[in-house]
Amino acid sequence: MGLRLSQIATRTGDSGTTGLGDNTRVSKNSLRVHAMGDVDELNSHIGLLLCEDMPGSVRSLLVEIQHQLFNLGGELSIPGFELLKPEAVLTLDQALADYNADLPRLQEFILPAGTRAASQAHVCRTVARRAERSVVALGNEEALKDTPRHYLNRLSDLMFVLSRVLNRFRTDGTVGDDVYWKSEKMAKAAAE
Repeated sequence: MGLRLSQIATRTGDSGTTGLGDNTRVSKNSLRVHAMGDVDELNSHIGLLLCEDMPGSVRSLLVEIQHQLFNLGGELSIPGFELLKPEAVLTLDQALADYNADLPRLQEFILPAGTRAASQAHVCRTVARRAERSVVALGNEEALKDTPRHYLNRLSDLMFVLSRVLNRFRTDGTVGDDVYWKSEKMAKAAAE
């Protein structure tokens, strides 16, 4: 594979359009470009999360997810092309089952808080949901395969589970926990 980017500032986007992988030009405000941008932002947030301390297995999984998100971005940039395979969704399903199995059952809603790593995982979760909404909006207007939508849906669920894993991870041997929502209604019910 040859060099892909030989010139970064091409000035071809000055008109408010951008080129897709099939050499067509579309508005930078198109649904496709929004979906591509949200996936790119998600990948960048995962890169930021990878700057934190975490279990090696979580790190390896997140690196693989970054590669799959790059595949998804490539698929979105070339209408009708497939780069993200259904097996990638199965990998997320397995990771969800594995990591969730070791977590205590939730009795209460949790806040997107805790350690910096867990909080960043929550940011990734919310950006994954936005990317999913963008892909759904694009799919309502153009033909898309199901895998991108499924992948982003599972990924947002996985980021929630990983936030809980990361809230418990401590290098000093102590065990952390989630940050629970203090609902007035639930507090009253518990007091009765």
